[in-house]
Amino acid sequence: MHDERRRIEDRVARVHHQRVKPAVYAARVPCAVEAWQVPGEPVPFTEAAAASYEPFARDTPWGPPWGTTWFRVRGQVPAAWAGQRVEAVIDLGFVGEWPGNQAEALVHLVDGSPLKAVNPQNQYVPIAHPAAGGEEIEYLIEAASNPTILADDFARPTPLGDPLTAGDAPLYVFRGADLAILDEEVWHLDLDLQVLRELMVELGEQDPRRHEILHALDRAIDLLDLDDVSGTAADVRTALRPALAKPAHASAHTLSGVGHAHIDSAWLWPIRETKRKTSRTFSNVTSLADEYEEFVFACSQAQQYAWVRDNHPRVWARIQECVKKGQWAPVGGMWVEADGNLPGGEAMARQLVHGKRFFLDHFGIETKGVWLPDSFGYTAAYPQLAKLAGNEWFLTQKISWNQTNTFPHHTFWWEGIDGTRIFTHFPPVDTYNARFTGDEMAHAVRNHRDKGRATRSLAPFGHGDGGGGPTREMLERARRLRDLEGSAKVVVEHPDAFFKAAREEYPDAPVWVGELYLELHRATYTSQARTKQGNRRSEHLLREAELWATTAALHAPGYTYPYEKLDRLWKTVLLHQFHDILPGSSIAWVHREAEAEHARVAVELEELTAEALAALGAGGTRVFNTSPYDRAEVVRTAEGAPVYVQVPASGSAPLTAAAPPHLVTVTGRVLDNGLVRVEVAEDGTLASVRDLRAGGREVLADKGNLLRLHTDFPNYWDAWDIDKHYKNRYTDLLDAESVTVVEQDPLVGAIRVARSFGKASKITQTITLRAGSPRIDFETDIDWHESEKILKAGFPVDLRAAHSSAEIQFGHVQRPTHTNTTWEAARFETSGHRWVHIGEPGYGVAIVNDSTYGHDVSRTVREDGGTTTTVRLSLVRAPRIPDPGADQGRHRLTYSLLPGASIEDAVAEGYAFNLPLRLADAAGAPEPVVSVAGEGVTVEAVKLADDTSGDVVVRLYESRGGRATGTLRTGFPLARAQITDLLERPLDEAVTDGNTVAVTLRPFQILTLRLQRATADG
Repeated sequence: MHDERRRIEDRVARVHHQRVKPAVYAARVPCAVEAWQVPGEPVPFTEAAAASYEPFARDTPWGPPWGTTWFRVRGQVPAAWAGQRVEAVIDLGFVGEWPGNQAEALVHLVDGSPLKAVNPQNQYVPIAHPAAGGEEIEYLIEAASNPTILADDFARPTPLGDPLTAGDAPLYVFRGADLAILDEEVWHLDLDLQVLRELMVELGEQDPRRHEILHALDRAIDLLDLDDVSGTAADVRTALRPALAKPAHASAHTLSGVGHAHIDSAWLWPIRETKRKTSRTFSNVTSLADEYEEFVFACSQAQQYAWVRDNHPRVWARIQECVKKGQWAPVGGMWVEADGNLPGGEAMARQLVHGKRFFLDHFGIETKGVWLPDSFGYTAAYPQLAKLAGNEWFLTQKISWNQTNTFPHHTFWWEGIDGTRIFTHFPPVDTYNARFTGDEMAHAVRNHRDKGRATRSLAPFGHGDGGGGPTREMLERARRLRDLEGSAKVVVEHPDAFFKAAREEYPDAPVWVGELYLELHRATYTSQARTKQGNRRSEHLLREAELWATTAALHAPGYTYPYEKLDRLWKTVLLHQFHDILPGSSIAWVHREAEAEHARVAVELEELTAEALAALGAGGTRVFNTSPYDRAEVVRTAEGAPVYVQVPASGSAPLTAAAPPHLVTVTGRVLDNGLVRVEVAEDGTLASVRDLRAGGREVLADKGNLLRLHTDFPNYWDAWDIDKHYKNRYTDLLDAESVTVVEQDPLVGAIRVARSFGKASKITQTITLRAGSPRIDFETDIDWHESEKILKAGFPVDLRAAHSSAEIQFGHVQRPTHTNTTWEAARFETSGHRWVHIGEPGYGVAIVNDSTYGHDVSRTVREDGGTTTTVRLSLVRAPRIPDPGADQGRHRLTYSLLPGASIEDAVAEGYAFNLPLRLADAAGAPEPVVSVAGEGVTVEAVKLADDTSGDVVVRLYESRGGRATGTLRTGFPLARAQITDLLERPLDEAVTDGNTVAVTLRPFQILTLRLQRATADG
C-alpha cells in the first residue's frame, strides 16, 4: 500500500510541475525592450521619460549594485488573442527564493501613472480581460538592482551593503518581457492541485481524508490529456470539485487571514529604497483590491504612508479609495514599527501619537491596536502606553523565535508594570509572511496553545520587504480553504474583527506579567553604538527644546513656538527608531546615514533651544536645568572653570558659586570628596570605593571598572545575536600604558588611564569625582579596531542583590539575579535605559550611562561567605554581518558608578547625566513652567499642545514603583486642568486649587495634563 501511495503521489507531482504549471500561460510573444541606466541616484518619472533609450536584448546583464535601470517596453496583442485574458510577464532575472531583498520594479504608463510592481512571485501586469486583439502597450519600468545582501544565508560578510564599497558589476540578467495569454482554467487547476496536494501531505497516515484526496487526484489526473492540458483542464477540475467541496468540521480552527506586507523601513537597503518599496507594494495591493472584493490589507507605519503620499500621489489616491471601501486597514498607530525596547519613554509615546494622529487626519480612522510583529522583545511599559493612546489590542509575532523557552500562550492578557492589561495575540502560524500553504495551515492548528479554550487565530499573509505583498494566488488559496474538510477554515477579515471575536470567546485568557523578553537578538542592545548614542542624545535634546520653547512662548513677547520644526524633528528621530535601525542590524549605508541624521538633528535642536533662551532677554549668564529634579553640582563656564551651582528643577539660576559640602582632594591615585573615596590601582582599575556616608563601607568586592574583551562569534545573525558561549573566552585589559592625574581642583579631581589592546585599539578613560556628588564618572574614548569582539565594563559590588532594576520607559523592571529556571538563565543579556540598580535592604548601587543599553548582572558567593553582585555594561561590539565595518572607529561615551544609591537617586542621576546643565545669557528667568512637589512624581515632558491652542501639556509619571501623591504648580495663571490621553484628548477634569493641580498616581502610572492659561481679564 505504501508503494502504491508513493507511486500516485509521484505521478501527480510530476504532471503538476511538468505539464500543468508550464501551461498556465498558453502563448507568449516578446515585447520590444529598450533601457536607460540612471547615472546615480533614482530620478523622477519625468526625467526618465525624457531620457535616451538603447535597444536591450533578452539575457543581457543589467543593474550595478543600488542602481536604477529604466526599461521601455512596447508590444501589441495579436489579433488572434481576442477574447483571451492577456497579461505582460516581466522577468528581471530574479534570483533565490526570497521575494524581497533583490531586484524589483514599478511599471508605469507613459503618462506616469503607476500600474503595479514586478516582483519574483508577482511578475504579471494585466492588459485586457478579455482582449479585443490589437491593443498596443507601452510601459516605462523603473527597475531597482538591489543586492541580495544575505544571499549566502549570513555565512560571509559582504561589501554590497554600501555603495562606497559595492562596486559596479551587474547583478542581474534580464530574462525578458512578453505578452502572454493567461489560461484561467489551467491556472485554477494549478491552484486546485496545490491546495489538495498540500493538505493531503499534512493529514495523518490513518486519516481517511488523506486517502480520499490521494485517490481523487489519481482519478482526476487520468482525465488530463498531456498533449492538450488547456483543453482538458476543465474536466480535471470537475473531477476534483467534490474533494474541494467537502465542508470543514464544525470544530475546525478558524484562521483570520489579514493581507500584509511587512516592509522594513530600512534594513538591507537604505531609507531611500524603502520609499520606492512602499510605492511598489502599495500599487500591487490596490490593484489586487480591484480584483478581489473580499480582500482586506492591514498596513502599519504612518511614515510609509507619508512617503507614498509625497512621492506617488496617484497611488496615495488609490489607497484612500481602498480605505473607504474597507479593503485597506490602517493599523498599528505608530509612526514606524519601532524597536520594542530601546526608544525612550516620551519617544515611545510620540510614536503612538504621531501614528494615530496621521490615520485620524488622513482617513478619519481611530486605529485600535498596536501592530508590531517584528521587533526584538517588548517593553513592559507597552500595555499602559497602548491603552493611553486609545488602543484595545496588541499583536506580535517575534516571540516565536525564542531560543530556549516556548512562550506558553498565543492569546493572552498582557499586564504592564503599572497593572494595565491589553488583549494580546501571538499568531501560532509563526510567520507574518504567510501564504496559506498546507504546512502553514497545519502548523497553525498543531501549534496553537489555547486549544479547547480559543478556536481562532490570526495569519498575516503576503510577501514582505519589497516582495510585493499579497498575491492573487494567496487569495485563491484562501477561497479554497474557506470551508474545506481536513483544514482550518480561512476567513479574510479586518484585524479588528478578529480581535473582537477572539476576546468575546476568550475573555478570561491567561495573564502574562512584565516584559515580553525575546530569547534571541540580545546583541541589538549594543550593536552600532553610535546610532544608539545619536538616538539618546536626540531624545534629550528634544526634551530641552520643547521645555525652553514653552518657557519662551509663555514669557517672551513676540516669540513663536516652533511647532512645525519640532514636529519634523520628532518624526526624523522616530523614523530612526525603526526596529532595524536603532537596534544596529542594518547595512553600513543605513547606519552611516543615521549617524549623519542625528548629527543634523542635534545642530537644529541646539539652535532652537538657543533661540528660545535668547528670547528671554540678555542680562547675564544663567544656568538652565532641564531635569525634573533640583540639582546641586559642578558646572564648567565657557572658559572651562568649574563652578558649584544650585539650580531648581525645570528652571534656572544665576551662575553664582555656592559652597559645596566638601571639597575634592587628590592624593596620589586617590580621589576624595568627603562623600566617597576612590582608589585607582596601578593597572587603572578601581582598587577601592568607600562610601564615607555609610561609615566608610567598601562598595567593591573585586577590581572595579574591569574592562573585559570577549570573543563574540554567535552561531548566526552576527549583528543581532550574542550567544551565551561568549563568556567562555576573554581577555582582561589590565595593562595600562599610563595612569595620570589630569585635574586637581577643589571642585574636580580626575585621573586618566590609557590602554592599547587587540588590533591597534586604544581606550582612554578619565575617572572623575566632583564636589558635592558621590557619582564617579568614567569618560571613555575608544578607538576601536576589533573584529568579532565585545567590550564590557564590570563592577563587582559587595551586595547580595536578589534582583536588579533597570530603567525602562516610564519606570523600571526588576529581574532576578539567580538562574533557578531556564527563563532566568535565558536572560544572560538584558536591556536598560539610563541606569541599572542593585541593592540589598538598606544599601544600593546604581550604574548610570549616557548611551549604553545592553548589560548583564550575575551573582557569585565568595570564599568568605559574602555575595558579589556584578553589573557589566556592554560598551561596543564588532559584528561583520550585515555591516563588515560595524562599530569600527571612534566612540566617546560616559558611564558612572553611584554608590549608596536608592531607586530615587538612580532616577534623578539618570536625568542629570543625560541632561547636562546649560549656560546661556539671559536676563532673569521666569519661574519654571511647572514644578512638582511629591516623592516619586516625575515630569517627563513639557510642551505646548499640538492643536496650537497655546495650552501647556505636561506628561509625568510615578518613578519609584509605589503610590505617590503630590502637587503640580504652574508658573503661569491657571484657568483649567484636564487629564488627557496621549493624543491630548480630554478624559477627565483634574482637581485644581489656584495655580496648583493635585496629583495622585498608582505605581508607574503615566499622567498627561492639559493646562489652560487664564486670560488677562480673568
